[in-house]
Amino acid sequence: MNYKVTSYSEKDTIELAQNIESEHFPNMVICLEGDLGSGKTVFTKGFASALAVEEEVTSPTFNIIKEYLSGELPLYHMDVYRLDGKVEDLGLEEYYNKGGVTIIEWADMIKDYLPEERLDIKIKMSDEDEDTRIFIITPHGSVYEDLCEAIL
Repeated sequence: MNYKVTSYSEKDTIELAQNIESEHFPNMVICLEGDLGSGKTVFTKGFASALAVEEEVTSPTFNIIKEYLSGELPLYHMDVYRLDGKVEDLGLEEYYNKGGVTIIEWADMIKDYLPEERLDIKIKMSDEDEDTRIFIITPHGSVYEDLCEAIL
């Protein structure tokens, strides 16, 4: 089952991320997909803020993986755009089981390396309004289905 949420501003996107964060758990994996400028990093910043991450969250485009360890749980923020699907040597799968939350930007580029149980979030930009985003949220696994039922 897919869930559809419309965001009319960055504030709405941050609130959605904070609502999802309210149900966080160890080894949570969130996979973000969307065009450049669609709000993937804004979503991650909202999630990190609610998780009480103290560091400034920025796009990990040139780092691939940024670790934020100051929050309620560790946050592993990944941007796999530049990898062209070549992730064998990075040990991404290890992050899925390190007890934190993993958020992956451009996750659609590494589908073969994603865990079966995860939360997929596709962000579509509106043609009518530059601030409006449509979030298509797809839970994979009962824990993520329960999460979506609780907050959406």
